[in-house]
Amino acid sequence: MVFTFLVGGKAGEGVKKTGSVATRIFADMGRHVFEMDDYQSLIRGGHNFSVVTTSTREVNSHYMKADLVVCLDKRSYTIHSNHVAPQGTLIYNSDTIKGVGIGVPLTTEAKEYPDPSLMLGVGGVAILSAALGLDKKRLETVIQGEYPRGIEDNIEYASKIYDLVYPLIAGKYQLKRGDKKRAFLFGNQAIALGACCGGLDVYFAYPMTPSSSLLHYLAAHTELGITVVHPENEIAVMNMAIGAAFTGCRTMVGTSGGGFALMEEAFSLAGMTETPLLCVISSRPGPSTGVPTYTAQGDLRFALNQGHGEFPRIIASPGSIKEAFSLTAEMLDLVWKFQTPGIILTEKHLSESTMTVDVTCDVPWVQPLLHEEGEYMRYRDTPTGVSPLLFMPSQQLIKWNSYEHDEKGITTENPELIAKMQEKRKRKSESLREYLKNVSTVNVYGKGPVIFTYGSTTMSVLEALTSGDIEATVVQPRYLEPFPAWEINHTYDSGIVIEMSSTGLFASLLKEKGIKIRRVITKYDGRPFDPVELASRIKEVI
Repeated sequence: MVFTFLVGGKAGEGVKKTGSVATRIFADMGRHVFEMDDYQSLIRGGHNFSVVTTSTREVNSHYMKADLVVCLDKRSYTIHSNHVAPQGTLIYNSDTIKGVGIGVPLTTEAKEYPDPSLMLGVGGVAILSAALGLDKKRLETVIQGEYPRGIEDNIEYASKIYDLVYPLIAGKYQLKRGDKKRAFLFGNQAIALGACCGGLDVYFAYPMTPSSSLLHYLAAHTELGITVVHPENEIAVMNMAIGAAFTGCRTMVGTSGGGFALMEEAFSLAGMTETPLLCVISSRPGPSTGVPTYTAQGDLRFALNQGHGEFPRIIASPGSIKEAFSLTAEMLDLVWKFQTPGIILTEKHLSESTMTVDVTCDVPWVQPLLHEEGEYMRYRDTPTGVSPLLFMPSQQLIKWNSYEHDEKGITTENPELIAKMQEKRKRKSESLREYLKNVSTVNVYGKGPVIFTYGSTTMSVLEALTSGDIEATVVQPRYLEPFPAWEINHTYDSGIVIEMSSTGLFASLLKEKGIKIRRVITKYDGRPFDPVELASRIKEVI
């Protein structure tokens, strides 16, 4: 049984926390979970809601039609009353709403405690617990673990709301337990932990939604042993990261599209200096400031064409939260193997959604090519285009240069040396491409007509196929540059494309690679696809 819980309210009422607590409750039951948080770019007063979908099977996306909807304020009731599934239950705050459903005086009860607005989210947890038929002892345990601040008041308030609601819904949703308790991660958390698995030493970032939680998570978890640096702006972020890589540190930076626009010149610097550097771009709708807290795939071309000049770039895009973990570890290793900058391209929908996952840190570290003996030349010309590395302290000259240079790193304008270094970098690109032919660059799911997609939209597509009982082959490139034409073109030469961009950026990329596109399904309102609606659109064109 698929069950969906939706809670909505004002920013500052603990809506997101209620969603995350619901996720933990379901995961502790051994069920698969997917949580999507929707919030406006406002600290207080904006409309927030969280949708948590759970099942005993794997769940790859949330559903907007919810079995239990809890509205903490009038605006939530207005927006979400039509999101109640058939046979679903709508519970609202009767102190602010006169409506159809079950009214509960959440605010009246909360006014007995300090900061009553923060209590409303606790009430949402109590309502969910009553609907699931959890006993009050279990509710108390949940509150103790999740709301330790003012714990006695929280337990008392939750108990009052539970007593008001339980006689009205009395365990209406008795959900089957799964086979084991499950771990869960949000996307940026998975990226952070994957980077740690890949040997990350230093993370540099200036906050920019939806990448900011990467910075916050790594800074908060000092036990991971990662040095976290918050410079004054994005330009400093990128240049400091290159400097740290010069000392031998595995470095990563994170931002969104607007922030990376400031980093672009230094990205090209990393290309010239042959710096191993991993960058995370978590996209939101643009252009310019755009819509900070929503999702889009409008930065595909921006990522593929980062940095002026010709040099090897590695661009990868995870199709699930689990893959965000493994692909980040893989990419951090890859940029060091080939001494070139790379980008993890993702979107708000993956960065900030939460999903139950099973992950293991089993990515083998590749020891970068190191200098062993003789005179050191930073840009030694080699058959692969990859030069040996040497780090300080050393008696040898170690020179990384933003100007074109000779093998020692000394600036040159000699035409023969310029051509030689261009050919070296080109040869490195060819070595990278040959290497990727022996690793997994594409995910393929199912059988039937071909659907091309990438990034977080992969999760929506997979859930839509399950929801709509549709047979199809989903082809998701993990790597976008170099594009794995060797793996795709010979087997999947045509199909439909599903993406979150208004101009069909991914479809145009596939066309360039010689793939025939039959139809394109797009969405560009900042919200991810709903599986039911997407299934209907797929059936129209497949």
